Amino acid sequence: MDLSIVAWAAVLAAVLLGATIQGAIGFGMNLVSVPVIALVAPDTLPIAAILLGVPISVVMARYERASVDRSGVLWLFVGRVPGSAAGAAVVVAASTRDLQLFVGAVVLLMVLASITAPPIPVRRETQVGAGFVSGITGTAAGIGGPPVALLYQRHSGPVMRATLAATFFLGTILSVTTLAVSGSIPRDGVLLGAASIPFVVLGSRSGRRFHALLERRWLRPAVLAFSAVSAGVVVVDALW
Repeated sequence: MDLSIVAWAAVLAAVLLGATIQGAIGFGMNLVSVPVIALVAPDTLPIAAILLGVPISVVMARYERASVDRSGVLWLFVGRVPGSAAGAAVVVAASTRDLQLFVGAVVLLMVLASITAPPIPVRRETQVGAGFVSGITGTAAGIGGPPVALLYQRHSGPVMRATLAATFFLGTILSVTTLAVSGSIPRDGVLLGAASIPFVVLGSRSGRRFHALLERRWLRPAVLAFSAVSAGVVVVDALW
């Protein structure tokens, strides 16, 4: 993997920032980090981004496991199974440039949905639907959290964070399995994901430590704005 020091610094800084935000508010790591990875190391996607979700989901689920919506996780998983298969099919069919465009488009759509989507009733059908969409975007772009976060946006912070974490963990297993079966796990992607894990753990712990400070009204709009700008740059870079 031929990355410059500047590229490595950009990726690791984005991972650290994203993990800190996710540790505090329950989402945001891959919205922040994946556009940066798509810019400097697009051929490592989606596996590098998917692997980032393993340590943070374990840490978050461990500390807030009492708040997990267990029934919800079950139905989200039911939807995630076919969604992950569909996402793997996208990866097999797409070129690196196509995946860059897909990642940029997914981030922009998720930001738009986060801003404009009305409250969604949490019931079995919507959980399966959110799981399906999460399976596609999580497997093909490494961004599976926003569909679930949108569904649980009106729940308390602990419930949303814990349910997202449990869903991330199970979803990661599915995504890695489907990508492995389809032969879509590049060595460089695994190396980048593994090298980033210490920064994920550090950021997650920092987010929990500064939870009260970071869980402010200004943080969510700031995350969405950064994600939108980064995704826009990814799309332009892929097109030109």
